[in-house]
Amino acid sequence: MRFGELHYRRGVITYSISPYEVNAFKGFFSHGFPNLVRRFREKFLIVSSPFIAAALVIRWANAENARTKRKAYLQNNH
Repeated sequence: MRFGELHYRRGVITYSISPYEVNAFKGFFSHGFPNLVRRFREKFLIVSSPFIAAALVIRWANAENARTKRKAYLQNNH
């Protein structure tokens, strides 16, 4: 077997659809896009809530770390 020559695999069945029988965008603008918008609106708060909470925790943790790691003489000058 040389480079570029694939090994023949027995018992492997592959299925494909003829490109002449497929309409890739059939119903996309009438059914697909409105369905995409609906699903996005339904799941946006469910998915984004943990990310927003994590961002707030990270912001708080960085500020708390910066506050606790200051030198003592800087705290006395204020």
